[in-house]
Amino acid sequence: MSSRIDKSWVVLNSIENDQHDRCVDLFRRPDGSFGFEEFRRDVEDAGVWTPVAYYSRAAYASNEATLDAAVARVVWLGEAVKSRRK
Repeated sequence: MSSRIDKSWVVLNSIENDQHDRCVDLFRRPDGSFGFEEFRRDVEDAGVWTPVAYYSRAAYASNEATLDAAVARVVWLGEAVKSRRK
């Protein structure tokens, strides 16, 4: 888990792209707010997930609002979400 995801936050969903080298985690904080962060995983980093943006700073009122915001900001995520629903 990245240091950008606080240990007190509960990851509700983790969505990877088809290549399994990008991931978005949707999480809930102890205060009831929600957020997300995008990660990459590269061979040269020994497969460790590395954050690529600072999306986790924003807070949302629901998991659905968080997913909508993540899809709007992370280019590949909309297609990954569609693929999971098939």
